[in-house]
Amino acid sequence: MRPGRSPDDGERGKPEFIVEEPMRVLVTCIPQAGHLTPILPLAEAFAAQGDEVVVASGPEAAEPVSRRGLAYRQVGPSLGDWFGALAGRTRGTPGDGLPPERVERYFVPRLFGEIGTALMVDDLVAAARDLRPGLLVFDALTYAGPLVATALGVPAVQHTVGLLTGAEVLDLVTDAVSPVWREFGLSVPAAAGTRSGTTVTIFPATLDPAAGDLDRAQPLRTVPLPHGGRPPADLPSGLWDRPVVYLTLGTFSNGNIPLFRLLLDALADLPVNVLATVGTDVDPAALGTLPIGAHVARFVPQADVLGHCAAAVHHAGAGTALGILAHGLPSVAVPQSADNFAIAGRLAAAGAARVLMPAEVDQDAVRAAALAVLYGEETRRAAQRLAGDIAGMPSPGEVATVLRERVTGVGAAVPR
Repeated sequence: MRPGRSPDDGERGKPEFIVEEPMRVLVTCIPQAGHLTPILPLAEAFAAQGDEVVVASGPEAAEPVSRRGLAYRQVGPSLGDWFGALAGRTRGTPGDGLPPERVERYFVPRLFGEIGTALMVDDLVAAARDLRPGLLVFDALTYAGPLVATALGVPAVQHTVGLLTGAEVLDLVTDAVSPVWREFGLSVPAAAGTRSGTTVTIFPATLDPAAGDLDRAQPLRTVPLPHGGRPPADLPSGLWDRPVVYLTLGTFSNGNIPLFRLLLDALADLPVNVLATVGTDVDPAALGTLPIGAHVARFVPQADVLGHCAAAVHHAGAGTALGILAHGLPSVAVPQSADNFAIAGRLAAAGAARVLMPAEVDQDAVRAAALAVLYGEETRRAAQRLAGDIAGMPSPGEVATVLRERVTGVGAAVPR
């Protein structure tokens, strides 16, 4: 055990910090947009209620956190270093050749459990001791979060960033992080400590029924509801002359230029226009000459354009899928990595999307699936039912108030 890392035996389990009014809230997450974007609305809600909020993550999070007006603290290295550490343990590319149904069981315990916890925990302990938070909010794959909360006696809340992680995967994670817990003189609890307190769930129970079975589940709507505003003025006005299909591969799989091109070409013969976003780190020029009716941008505010679209083609990332469903849009899902496959499966089971697995994606299949969701009333009705479920979930401000009451026993602070 490293000196100074564990509380004294007589103090273990006692809170180091006293909750004050307003609260200090430490929010920690994986340094990647798919983890940061879902958790920031709750962080902003705490800040709006007068709390002191610090977001602790890797260096990729510094700019987006600061842009939202929140304080940032670096915890751990970049996500690329995490993958580098995993790659250093194997010959070849980590996960290469795995069937989609085994991707989560491979990466979550190894990358996020064993490697991520070891790389984040020391910095997160230091951040917690500096801030002295009354509440620690951690994303569901930041397994250093429950460890630090337990070691320092801080109330903690798990914030999902996708579907609830399954029990089998969490058993593997628990084994993977056990040595780090032992360094702190602690025995790792079930589910790696992630379910010892409240769990904030971002998918409606109709798509993630296991989340509704938790003892302390707190639903949260992370995506904006539809509004009647006009689309962004910097988009071509003629884009809206025909039905528009929104195309995105998110922020992790967006470097797959051949797939982007295939999808654009597959949609080119349909009586639609296409609005595609490739992400801030991809040059739209890499796609070459675009088909007639296609417009490609690095980024557009999803909430400002989805209400004007007829359907979507996407990778089934959590934030993208929820945004599309919040607007009641039917879609074609082409899952690429991580939890995309599980989310796509839930969308298909709910009848709100057609799913094409990687080996099934060609122009004919994409074209046929797009036609089916554009003109299939059952798919549209299923998407609209899910939109109603999402609209009924509490807002970030409402959830921040509930969590404050659970921690402090009092309501929200006076807004600044």
